[in-house]
Amino acid sequence: MSTDPQHILIIGGSGGIGTAMIRELLARFPQAQIAATHHRGQPQVEHDRLIWQALDLRDSAAVDSWASGFKRVDWIVNAAGYLHGGHGGPEKNIRALDPEFLLESIRINTLPTLLLAKSFSVALKQSPAPLLATVSARVGSIEDNRLGGWYSYRVSKAALNMALKTLSIEWKHSHPRGCVAALHPGTNDTALSKPFQTNVAADDLFDPTYTASMFADLLSRLGPADSGRFWAWNGETLPW
Repeated sequence: MSTDPQHILIIGGSGGIGTAMIRELLARFPQAQIAATHHRGQPQVEHDRLIWQALDLRDSAAVDSWASGFKRVDWIVNAAGYLHGGHGGPEKNIRALDPEFLLESIRINTLPTLLLAKSFSVALKQSPAPLLATVSARVGSIEDNRLGGWYSYRVSKAALNMALKTLSIEWKHSHPRGCVAALHPGTNDTALSKPFQTNVAADDLFDPTYTASMFADLLSRLGPADSGRFWAWNGETLPW
């Protein structure tokens, strides 16, 4: 079981879940210092224990430069994600596949976690209980795929899950006190899911504040024995 984190990074902090995570962790851990990133979104939270950083998570050199300013990091929570935008949206069938949309999905949903792990490996190693957790999605589960469609989002999240699983194996040796986790948030009432909420039952559409609280409960319980698993917000383990 992890000790309370003192140095936390929230990636994608201007998004719905990211903003909720910042508020939850500021309240839950009154000694913690939080650094959060934003890219296109505008930060919604200000606090004397919170520092914002504009960062393009696709830029390896920029992530490296930011990481160079940290001697120790306890938790990294990556809440950045891409489902629709200027390059397109979820595909209903293979005929709708657009290469640029697929590549952009991978650049935002998959690549940043690998860059963060690479750049912050040393800083995380200084923590007594390092944690790297990324918000994934149940639709990234290969075993759980029953509906098809959404090629780019599914592919990018499945690749993310593989990256996290692979990292957890390496870090059992290099970061033996650490934990690597993939997180499924359910469907949250955020800009990311807004165009796709029509068929979501009211009870299945979560306020990000609720999800952030559940994630904080979950992450506080995780330790080395839990590393390399895919977790739902309610603590259920999901199939890869």
